[in-house]
Amino acid sequence: MTVSIALFTRDLRIADNPVLTAAHRESDAVVPLFVVDDRIVPDRCPPNRAVFLATALAELDERLRGIGGRLVVRRGELTDELARIVAETGARAVHLAEDVSAYATRREQALRDRLAGTDCVVRTHSAVVTAADPAVLTPATGRDHYAVFTPYFRRWVDANQRHPLGTPRDLTVPEVTSDPLPAPGDLSAGDPSPNCPRGGEISGRVLLHKWLAGPIEDYADRNDDLAADATSHLSPHLHFGCLSPVEIVHRTDLSDPGGHAFARQLAWRDFHHQLLSARPDTAWTSYRPGPFAVRTDPDAVAAWKEGRTGYPIIDAAMRQLVTDGWLPGRARLITASFFAKSLRLDWRIGAAHFLHWLVDADLANNQLNWQWAAGTGTDTRPNRVLNPLRQADRYDPDGTYARTWLPELAHLHGPTIHRPWRAEIPHSVYPPPLLDVAGM
Repeated sequence: MTVSIALFTRDLRIADNPVLTAAHRESDAVVPLFVVDDRIVPDRCPPNRAVFLATALAELDERLRGIGGRLVVRRGELTDELARIVAETGARAVHLAEDVSAYATRREQALRDRLAGTDCVVRTHSAVVTAADPAVLTPATGRDHYAVFTPYFRRWVDANQRHPLGTPRDLTVPEVTSDPLPAPGDLSAGDPSPNCPRGGEISGRVLLHKWLAGPIEDYADRNDDLAADATSHLSPHLHFGCLSPVEIVHRTDLSDPGGHAFARQLAWRDFHHQLLSARPDTAWTSYRPGPFAVRTDPDAVAAWKEGRTGYPIIDAAMRQLVTDGWLPGRARLITASFFAKSLRLDWRIGAAHFLHWLVDADLANNQLNWQWAAGTGTDTRPNRVLNPLRQADRYDPDGTYARTWLPELAHLHGPTIHRPWRAEIPHSVYPPPLLDVAGM
């Protein structure tokens, strides 16, 4: 009996998964494996992502059992556990998804080095974590990545992306021991957000079906409306690979304005993965020099993190972040711009705070979105500063979003909530603004 290993990383699904499909096609039996790496958990795994990961693994196991398989879980150092599984089963191949972070690159090389003296080969698969292979859509100039999104998006739309794969009908798993499925507390030592989302492939597919059945049609017009909450909420499922980006693009009608606007966001995700693949250092190093000198102000950092900046649109978002483990895209942009450009603080501090709380945060999207907002990334107008009052007037004109998260200001009607100093709210109730901006 021939055996292959399907090593799950950020592809926790069985539908349209080239890793699982290839392992299934080439062998009589497959070990669907997830390794809880002791180098990451619990100290380096944020609690919100631990909650989502634990539920995603449980749903992956349920999906695998539906086709006759099961998820094999091992805990330890990844290359050690892979080597043990290879020795126990005589596996001839390990399949895994290509990824772009420096950690993923080191992981792949470590696996190749560890298995180099065996009969087991390592095979990687592209377009699993992203819709487009980061190495394919490169500019005609010969550079290894696009530095501007618009020409990348034109190429992305016209690219011949692979068609979604089916789900294996059945799966044979050899006799091999497994650790229990981890609980959130096994993965992280911290406390999660009260409203932290839970998910997995089953939950994600239900959410995707509902999204494509109607709400996506309004996405172009309403995605920035903070009170409407008109975004898909699919980003955590994409981050953990519970849903396939290839399948989502395939099922999205790009001729519809809503579908086109939604696909554009998926392309931004791929764009950032390509950039990080080419420049792994941009996870924590500025892509280019910023437009402002960075200052040090621990009190301002603390006020921003705790939702005490004196600007309701900022403070509402920061409180939602800690409570929900999620933020609308517009709220992320406003708060990041305020931190990096209005307060002129180090974008890496803000990015690290988002990495801790956001369920969907990964290095490519979180860090490079922060760099865009800070003017150190790919924004073609790096000097632009988003005025929090103008952003509030435009994207929360009735103050509904701010009132949801700031109960101490809920008595202020309509847009007056965005300028509480005009209502002479005592500073003991709500703090004064950290700095002045136009429109006060």
